[in-house]
Amino acid sequence: MRALRLRPSILHRRPPHQFRSATRPASTASERTSETIREAATNARSGATRTKNFVYGSILSVDTRASIHEWLVVPVLRQIYPDGEDAHHAGTAMLKALHAFGLHPRERGHPDAAGDLEVQIFGHTLNNPLGTSAGIDKGAEVPSALLALGPAIVEVGAVTPLPQSGNPKPRVFRLPSQNALINRYGFNSEGAEMVAMRLRQRVREFAYHLGLGIDAEAERIVLDGEAGVPPGSLTPGKLMAVQVAKNKDTSEHDIEAVKRDYCSAVNHLGKYADIIVVNVSSPNTPGLRALQSVEPLTHILNSVVSAVKQVDRKTKPVIMVKVSPDEDSEEQVSGICEAIWESGVDGVIVGNTTKKRPDPIPKGYLLPQSEANLLLEQGGYSGPQMFERTLALVKKYRKTLDDGPKQLPPAPSSSTTSANRDRPVAGHSTGDEPAASIVEKIESATSKDDGASQPTTSSNPKVSADIPSEPNPIPSNPDDLTETTPTLFSPSSAPSSSTSSSAPLTPAPINAAPAPITPPSRKVIFATGGITNGRQAREILDAGASVAMVYTALIYGGVGTISRIKEEMRSETRKRRKQG
Repeated sequence: MRALRLRPSILHRRPPHQFRSATRPASTASERTSETIREAATNARSGATRTKNFVYGSILSVDTRASIHEWLVVPVLRQIYPDGEDAHHAGTAMLKALHAFGLHPRERGHPDAAGDLEVQIFGHTLNNPLGTSAGIDKGAEVPSALLALGPAIVEVGAVTPLPQSGNPKPRVFRLPSQNALINRYGFNSEGAEMVAMRLRQRVREFAYHLGLGIDAEAERIVLDGEAGVPPGSLTPGKLMAVQVAKNKDTSEHDIEAVKRDYCSAVNHLGKYADIIVVNVSSPNTPGLRALQSVEPLTHILNSVVSAVKQVDRKTKPVIMVKVSPDEDSEEQVSGICEAIWESGVDGVIVGNTTKKRPDPIPKGYLLPQSEANLLLEQGGYSGPQMFERTLALVKKYRKTLDDGPKQLPPAPSSSTTSANRDRPVAGHSTGDEPAASIVEKIESATSKDDGASQPTTSSNPKVSADIPSEPNPIPSNPDDLTETTPTLFSPSSAPSSSTSSSAPLTPAPINAAPAPITPPSRKVIFATGGITNGRQAREILDAGASVAMVYTALIYGGVGTISRIKEEMRSETRKRRKQG
């Protein structure tokens, strides 16, 4: 009996080829030859792929300031991977592998150390006003590697609550003569739970390298700001945005289901983000843009605000909504802005891919017939031709948002939004700096280089990190005032900084004029769409945006794109200074 029991296990361990004659006829010589040829071909393809990836990865690790990225690496990548999506995945995989070994491309030195490009938003001082748009890193695989390329904002996503494959392939089409893309990805996503696990691992590895351990307590220390870095980007002077969206099979007509989708994604991802971006603007998900109407958008944003307040972190992420460039009528813009004011979210990302096609092709561009045919493909278009539309849209949103909601006075520039006063963000307590002051700061830094001894002067009194945040807003309803509200007392009787806290306070006269209502804070605008150089970034900032984001410029320009744009911004300022 023992022998019978052992025999099956012995047989099980024998190599499969020893049983071939018992199950099927022996292979003929021709079959064996064919199998050998197939194996050799597979190995050759695998070896060729490894060689290509090694060569490309080695070139990719060059300093971001080198023009080799734009003029060699990107064209070579297009030749190796004819399909745009395959090229994107290969580039992401290489960045990820290089970053794991510390060989990833990065800005050398400290090009932002002079502070000439600094901006203040959401209580943070950012190193510069440039960012990368969502779509470059859909699954949060390489946020740290992207931050190393020089932007102050990296947006990952879009992430849907449940995994979904997106639209059928092919779904990405390159138009190299235009430096443009058409895509109809349809929110292909690994799902919020998977992306959250990846971001959690990133935070814990960061904590481990700080010597804090790698457990839940180490994670909490970092997320609560005790490590001295923003909990999303994990990098001083930079922020990470996480974009969320609904699943494709969630009907836009079932607003409660839509709200659950967005809130579910926030519940998973909110604690790992500095900024939550609500995407209601992709042209590749049926019915999504219908959610930009004022009523459904207000319901969605209110639910996201509530979900963010429940995020298990001492400081909460701020909230922005991403809107379409195709909804650009006065009525549509006004309705979106009303939803923003009503819900209390912190800002808007103006621009996404467009269903429209550039017509006519700008002067100086040549369009091969093959690319002309691609313009007939369905999907969202992105490229340099989008810039003028983006610029006009930024101006329109800036004016509408600054006019404020109908029932309140116009909004001035200030440190944080009213919603953010109840949701502090880890970082500097500095104000929201107007984009135009970037020019002043560059000129001032240039003056220092020329031997000027005067310190930098900003037109914004809130630029200094030493200036405290503005006080809590004064309630508009006198019945809501409490005994601790400073406006209960007349200015003459209010205690000064040298007065003892126990000194008696004299109530203001009963018939005194009511305290003025604190106007709402200025909403922040990020802009994306067609921004490819420093001059355009400056125009976008001068129009009222705080951050200029790039997408196709990075796809076609390579990893040195951000460094190039920043240098062009500085060069443009020096040129204007000489001319003026």
